Amino acid sequence: MQNTILLADDDTELSGLLKEYFESESFNVRLAPDGLAALEEARKPGLDLVVLDVMMPGMNGMDVLRELRKESRVPVIMLTARGDDMDRITGLELGADDYVPKPCNPRELLARIRAVMRRGQGPVESTAIVIDDLELNHGNRTLAKSGESVELTSTEFSILYELLQHRGEVVSKRDLYKSALGREPVPHDRSVDMHVSNLRRKLGPDPRGDNRIETIRGIGYQYRTA
Repeated sequence: MQNTILLADDDTELSGLLKEYFESESFNVRLAPDGLAALEEARKPGLDLVVLDVMMPGMNGMDVLRELRKESRVPVIMLTARGDDMDRITGLELGADDYVPKPCNPRELLARIRAVMRRGQGPVESTAIVIDDLELNHGNRTLAKSGESVELTSTEFSILYELLQHRGEVVSKRDLYKSALGREPVPHDRSVDMHVSNLRRKLGPDPRGDNRIETIRGIGYQYRTA
């Protein structure tokens, strides 16, 4: 079955070239030339991933992502201006799964798309990880805290899953990039840091009042156990 992606970018020439390339790689591709059209298309069923440019007329990509995350966990890859760290940080804080700086190499963008999609299409596991007040189910990729659902993006879920799988152990940033983002880290890339920050905010302290995820300076992160 073909996956369907939405390309939201006001650069119609670039969008057309990317559409042709992704269709040659067996994707269905929808196009949106501005933010309002992107939000409308993203709300339609059957969509597997959104590639969302930050700078668009009418409604910028950040506003589209902010509205979309109120109602959907569809994976989102942001297209940001090269060197604009603030756009990257803001996008990740709002719930983007990854970002690619523009101008981008279509092959790199395709690799990022496939990496994000693989995370949501992994093997179904019937067992859940239960620790303290958390219950994480890999089969349907859901998380509950004290019985209440916690909404996570695909990347946030993958990072938490990796940390819980190795709870009490230090997981290097490089391993988190490879397992959760499907790629090697690049210089000055703070993606994993921002996703962990989002997880801390969403999860809050553990039942003992301690931080759940500890930063191991210069190495990575550790999910703390009693």
